[in-house]
Amino acid sequence: MSPRQANGPAEIAPSILAADFARLGEQIEALKAAGCKLLHVDVMDGHFVPNITIGVPVVRSLRGATDLVLDCHLMISEPDRYVEAFAQAGADMISVHQEAAPHLDRTLNAIRAAGAEAGVVANPATPVATLSEVLPQVDFVLVMSVNPGFGGQKFIPYTLDKLRQLAEWRAAHGADFRLEVDGGIGVENIGEVVRAGADIVVAGTSIFHTPNPAESFTELRRAASQAIAQKV
Repeated sequence: MSPRQANGPAEIAPSILAADFARLGEQIEALKAAGCKLLHVDVMDGHFVPNITIGVPVVRSLRGATDLVLDCHLMISEPDRYVEAFAQAGADMISVHQEAAPHLDRTLNAIRAAGAEAGVVANPATPVATLSEVLPQVDFVLVMSVNPGFGGQKFIPYTLDKLRQLAEWRAAHGADFRLEVDGGIGVENIGEVVRAGADIVVAGTSIFHTPNPAESFTELRRAASQAIAQKV
């Protein structure tokens, strides 16, 4: 993947955490037909976050079922132990939490060495300044706009400031990492996050918990594009 061009459209990344797993293949195909290019895969271990979701076997199955970009968000303790396995299973993008990786530089290098794009994640209360040393080496930064662990939470407004700070740092330093945001985003607020600098917008319940996920995806993408047009 490449960085979003100035004033270009943001990518919408459906989070399968909210999908109907009995119909997952069918829903993925419908989203692809609607123009979806990447899927967000939330991996939770019940330790770093208070929930347990999926692991390497599901990612491997997803890779066998689709050629969409798999964006794997590791909400787990000791991510170094699993980076290579997720990459081998088919993850194209792997992000780890600053709060869970005490040797973050080493972890990001391990992701790259395994053949995936490397991303760093920051929780809502984690200052942007804690990422400054690794920003030159990451492919993307994921800003959590809810506290990680569960879908369907309410968007935390002050996370918009974090997006703006990161967008300003990127511009000031001529960096090319992408900005991703995840949590509580729907048609009512997607414009705000895109105008704040987001290149990738993760959406779960606002896509999958609707009568027609493909139509909801299209509606979100349209709202994001309109927000960029208004910014020009």
